[in-house]
Amino acid sequence: MNRPASGPGSRPWLVTGAGGMLARDVLAALGDRAVGLPRTALDLTDREAVRAALAALRPTHVVNCAAWTAVDEAETREDEALAVNGTAVRHLAGACAESGTRLLHVSTDYVFPGDARSPYPEDAPTGPRTAYGRTKLAGERAVLELLPERGLVVRTAWLYGSGGAHFVRTMARLAATRPTVDVVDDQRGQPTWSADVARLLVALGDTGAPPGVYHATNSGETSWYGLARETFRLLGADPGRVRPVPGAAFPRPAPRPAYSALAHHRWAAAGLKPPRPWREALAAALPGVVSAGRSAP
Repeated sequence: MNRPASGPGSRPWLVTGAGGMLARDVLAALGDRAVGLPRTALDLTDREAVRAALAALRPTHVVNCAAWTAVDEAETREDEALAVNGTAVRHLAGACAESGTRLLHVSTDYVFPGDARSPYPEDAPTGPRTAYGRTKLAGERAVLELLPERGLVVRTAWLYGSGGAHFVRTMARLAATRPTVDVVDDQRGQPTWSADVARLLVALGDTGAPPGVYHATNSGETSWYGLARETFRLLGADPGRVRPVPGAAFPRPAPRPAYSALAHHRWAAAGLKPPRPWREALAAALPGVVSAGRSAP
């Protein structure tokens, strides 16, 4: 548990799922204002444990980064995924409603069907096509239903950062070890630096942004192939070593969205700037991603 260095009577932010990449960035952005609880310290599927934690810590804000993120496994274990992504979120939202706490809940582009041709606005109809997407949508609905005045759903996608395994780190490794790399070119979205999402979450909480749905992805769009080429270029490797292939070349149990870019219209309502372009964020993030990858076991 990370405890804030604060005085008597102060009330911290609580970050759940504190072992994950995004949660670690949120904790870094908040500094001594935050308490981080990993799954081993707070089981969100235990309703009474959730209520007890909020009663003990009395947080002003909760940032829920806890999630079942194994997209393919959710196809055969949907009940288990729903317990974490849906039921547990309902427990957390209910406890926040009882205590008057503001909740920022992290969600995903998978709540959309992935068949759009332009970025999905925040109020676009949902229609998940995977078990993972259905369970995440259940969590969104719990927050918006139980916390109509204090709940924020923050959707993100294509995350990479200094911690954990992800596409950008894999491409950096392959750039150093493979002569060529085959990468999917028929799925488009928004590569997003987890540290940028963390800063956006904190800004939403600090500004008292209106409740509802926000999209926290870096702006612009590309394919996985485009992201791989840009990663190679920034590393000084030849982007021509990246070869485009269709998604069918890499079949997965859960279908990947063909198009999942998200629009950022609601940031103006919060008085905040929309997220920066993905290329700019990738250039800023890549040195840290590569350095962390070298030191990873």
